[in-house]
Amino acid sequence: MARSNDKCIWVLSELYYPEESATGYNVTKVAEGLALRHRVRVLTAQPTYKARGTRAPKDEIRNNVQIHRCAATTLDKDILAFRLVNLFTISISIFVNAIKRINRGDVVLVVTNPPTLPFLVFLACKLRGAKLVLRIEDVYPEALVAAGFAKQGSVVVRALDLLHRKLYTGVDRVIVLGRDMMQLVQNKIGNNAAHLTIITNWADTDQIVPLPRGTNALLQRHGIAEKFVVQYSGNMGRTHDIESLVQCAKRLESDDQIHFLFIGWGAKEPWLKKSVQELGLRNVIILPPQPRADLAVSLNACDVAIISFVSGMSGVSVPSRMYNIMAAGKPIIAVADKSSELAQMVEEENVGWVVEPELPERIAEVLLKAKSHRQLLVEMSARASTCVVEKYSEEAIMRKYESLMDSMQSNSSSGSGNPA
Repeated sequence: MARSNDKCIWVLSELYYPEESATGYNVTKVAEGLALRHRVRVLTAQPTYKARGTRAPKDEIRNNVQIHRCAATTLDKDILAFRLVNLFTISISIFVNAIKRINRGDVVLVVTNPPTLPFLVFLACKLRGAKLVLRIEDVYPEALVAAGFAKQGSVVVRALDLLHRKLYTGVDRVIVLGRDMMQLVQNKIGNNAAHLTIITNWADTDQIVPLPRGTNALLQRHGIAEKFVVQYSGNMGRTHDIESLVQCAKRLESDDQIHFLFIGWGAKEPWLKKSVQELGLRNVIILPPQPRADLAVSLNACDVAIISFVSGMSGVSVPSRMYNIMAAGKPIIAVADKSSELAQMVEEENVGWVVEPELPERIAEVLLKAKSHRQLLVEMSARASTCVVEKYSEEAIMRKYESLMDSMQSNSSSGSGNPA
């Protein structure tokens, strides 16, 4: 298909196909969606998350996108020292390739994975005369504080905050993933916020739909088809309140009709497995991440879903999983700050309950209420699946990216070729 003009859109991210983590998957879909009308090229690295160990081609064309995977380390990210090494080598390698490949008038979309990358790409775009769009996955330094890596008010946090304020005001456009993130970034940059825009993630409504519970293969395989199943599916990282869910499971272990199903991985996964074993919890099953092709089945393997964050995460990160959970028609218990996009959506669309973090007794109360009000769950399920089809389909969100990139290209420099 013909491209809209001769300029190139570059997508720069640590995570890209064959990486199936949320960021990798979403960035891949954005690039491929834009490639229907634009010339799109990607600078990325070899997989370091779910697909770590897979050796993808250094250069390939996939779905009209020209991909170049830069040389860098692929150490185990769950070991902090290794993650820092990856962060450094990936950022430098992509930066060097950006300097070599990006031309004047191109538009660059960069994400905050790894968090050092946008700063180097900002420099590359200045040197090469390209426009820069920043898509914020996580807001720093708040994400470091919430994860326990830094202390609020420390010299390091203040310095990082200043650097990110400069970055947010210096780029040409900033994409945020929700209203809470918009507010947080606006608070950082004040009157310089006119170039911010909200473009949320989306639901895979073509693949993920409500499925009959009675024939769910995952529930049957693990012998919990007759139970009231509570599912946590996704990343089990340092900013997720997994501890409260374990405490909740302990509180409800005497109710043999309630069963907890954890599906995912992350920094807290070893702790989760150890705690469940030490507490002797027979009402908990822990499974590894399911293939994306099986996501419809796995997300439908429950009666209610839980998304849990630690306190202080409002605006810092917006969980993309909530859209697919709603596409599966599952009510959500949002363990999150009330001002978060997650909590706001759950309450506005009336598709579940909101519980403040670190309150396992309150989570238990809500689960018992959900279990005893099955008709309410049916009504919430219908509202959830209708909501994502009407508001958060891939087609609707891609139109927003198209509009943004069209405006960026039309406003880009009229010069062509490399800068002098």
